[in-house]
Amino acid sequence: MSHQGQGDHQPAGGLSTPVGSRRIFFHWVTVAAAGFVGMGLAIPLIGSLISPAFTRRQRAWVDVGPVDDLPIGHPTQLDHVTTIRDGWMEAKSHKAVWAVKQPQGEIKVFSPICTHLGCGYRWDDAENKFLCPCHGSSFDLNGQVLGGPAPRPLDVLPAKVEAGRLLVMYKDFKSGLPHSVEL
Repeated sequence: MSHQGQGDHQPAGGLSTPVGSRRIFFHWVTVAAAGFVGMGLAIPLIGSLISPAFTRRQRAWVDVGPVDDLPIGHPTQLDHVTTIRDGWMEAKSHKAVWAVKQPQGEIKVFSPICTHLGCGYRWDDAENKFLCPCHGSSFDLNGQVLGGPAPRPLDVLPAKVEAGRLLVMYKDFKSGLPHSVEL
C-alpha cells in the first residue's frame, strides 16, 4: 500500500502550479503593456486637441507701411489687415492705428480706440488734438488726456522699425479703467 492520498496527484519532483496561472499572468502582462502604450499615444493626442483652447490669442507683427511716408509731428492713420489666431479659429481683420513720428525719429503708435468707452477717435487739424465724438474726450499729440471723461491716456501699441518699414503688434485694451488692461 502506498502513502499517497487518493486525492493528491503530484508530479514527480514535488512542485506543482495551479492550472492556467501562467496563461493568466501573460494575459495581464499583455493587457498592461497595451494599456501603457495606449496611454502613451492618447495623452499627446488629447493634449494636441485641447491645448489650442487654452492658449492665449497669438498676435503677430504687422507691416503698416514705410517709415519715410510718416510726416514728423503729424498723426497719420494707418490701415492694415491682420490675421488673428484664437484656438482653432483664424480670422482676417481690418484694423487701423494712429502713428506719430517724433522730431528725433521715434514713432509712437496708438490704438484707435478711445479709453473711455471704446469709440473710435480722429485727429482734428484745426484744434490740433485727437477728438472722440461719443462723449467729448480729447487727447494731445502724445496721447495724454486734455479733457472729457477718458480715464487714462491713449493706449500705446508695440512698434518697431525694420528695413524702413513700420511693424505694429495690434492689441485690444479694456475701456473705462484708469490703467491699461489687455484683453
